[in-house]
Amino acid sequence: MKYKNASDILPEGLLKEVQKYAAGETLYFPKDKERKKWGEATGARIFFQERNEGIRQKYLQKMSIEHLADECCLSIETVRKIVFK
Repeated sequence: MKYKNASDILPEGLLKEVQKYAAGETLYFPKDKERKKWGEATGARIFFQERNEGIRQKYLQKMSIEHLADECCLSIETVRKIVFK
């Protein structure tokens, strides 16, 4: 993260007001928008939802958990969690 001098960005009146509370401190101002949930920006969330739904469907078609784990390169315990969720 690159630091910027507050006097280069803030109007003088606002700068003086902030200095009353935090003179000499390093402040972080977060962006003014909501954070996205994990995987929403990259598409990973949708990928895993679709993968997990496919695993559930194959299990319902009588495919064994061991076979699903081997096919998807997942542990048996992970497949169990997906299937029984």
